[in-house]
Amino acid sequence: MEPLLLLHNKYIDNNITYTLLVIAILILLGWLATRRMDIYPGKIQNVMEVIVAAFKNLLIDTMGPLGMRFFPLIATIGFFILFSNLIGLVPGFDSPTGSLNTTVAMALVVFFLTHIVGVQMQGMKYFKQFVGPVWWLIPLMMPIEIISHLSRPLSLSVRLMGNMSGGHIVLAVIFILVPLLIPLPILILKILISVIQTLVFMLLSMMYIAGAMEEHH
Repeated sequence: MEPLLLLHNKYIDNNITYTLLVIAILILLGWLATRRMDIYPGKIQNVMEVIVAAFKNLLIDTMGPLGMRFFPLIATIGFFILFSNLIGLVPGFDSPTGSLNTTVAMALVVFFLTHIVGVQMQGMKYFKQFVGPVWWLIPLMMPIEIISHLSRPLSLSVRLMGNMSGGHIVLAVIFILVPLLIPLPILILKILISVIQTLVFMLLSMMYIAGAMEEHH
């Protein structure tokens, strides 16, 4: 029992360590990009501005102008997931998003924010979606709606964790079994998957929040 407990604690410690590392990298990049803001940006400022602009356009296209109030949260999630995914591609490093501890925490933030926003925008009418259009459908609609909403953080967290942890394991095995040049296409594919999974988490988060902002009929 003790070896399993030590292994579990070591896994959690590693996850926290790499999470703090990603946070430190993002803080450093943010400082380097903004310490000398210029009309003609340097390399770091230019890269960060491109990413921020892409996140902003994605948010406006998905949620509209009213969604800009959530831009700090969505952009922070996007940056954190992207760099967490990519750091796992470095030999000897683990991806924080390969752990449920990390993905569940982010998914729960989105889950609770969704319902808080729904109540703020619609008041108590927000909960009408859980009971259906007529009272006699309540026994049928309420369990379906509750399960539907509870499945959102589950799908967000498990999807991201599964793709990252499984992909990094496959990549590590390929690097061990074959020469360096052969896994390069797989590495490029993993970079693409890291970007896609970031966008998927952001898109679903924005869609959930945007759905809570709209009046249900």
